[in-house]
Amino acid sequence: MKYSNQFEYKVYGDYALFSDPVTRVGGEKSTLPIPTYAALIGVTKSIYWKPTLLYIIDEVKILNPIRTVSKGIRPIKYNGGNDLSMYTYLHDVAYAVRGHFIWNENHPELAKDRNEDKHFQILQRMIARGGRRDIFLGTRECQAYVEPCRFNEEKSFYADGELSFGLMYHSLIYADEAICDEDKYKLTVCFHSPVMKNGVIHFTPPEDCSVKRHIKPAKIKVFDNEHLTPADALYEHSYRT
Repeated sequence: MKYSNQFEYKVYGDYALFSDPVTRVGGEKSTLPIPTYAALIGVTKSIYWKPTLLYIIDEVKILNPIRTVSKGIRPIKYNGGNDLSMYTYLHDVAYAVRGHFIWNENHPELAKDRNEDKHFQILQRMIARGGRRDIFLGTRECQAYVEPCRFNEEKSFYADGELSFGLMYHSLIYADEAICDEDKYKLTVCFHSPVMKNGVIHFTPPEDCSVKRHIKPAKIKVFDNEHLTPADALYEHSYRT
């Protein structure tokens, strides 16, 4: 389906680590074979973020072969010292991403900022410039780069065939990003069963995931001048100018 505010970009880097939050408590991290919906939302927000918008990732194309490499890491402990841990990363990754945005109805105080053409044009410029913030794939040490692309013209290593990845972590639905009434004022974790067809994975929107769990109650932040600190007000002003 073609959207009026549809965006496309290519993101690539030497390493990526898309770890399942459920398995991260043991100290040693191991990557999932494909990027999660949440990770690609994070990349898009690093390119251009506004609380007025909700990004929807429609599909991702896996451009390079899925390969992993393990590294010995010494994570620093907050109470001093360190341990040797093994982290398993994806190596030499590249993805073509296609998505669109909708208005975040949880923030009626930002209704005056709902100018679709303005945000779309800014987003396109930020993609061309490589993003407003640092881009990384999954974890902070996996630095990445963004550039414009034509989704349909990018070639995938998996151009033929179909591959299922089973039940996998999808994303978190935060209170101020919930679309369905059942997810509002809650922190919700979502799971899905992605299938790659000819190198392309079509994502199910978070609210439509078949497996969801409400973790805890959560509040919606209000963006208005009365509740902004001086630093927040300056940050908000920088995005409006």
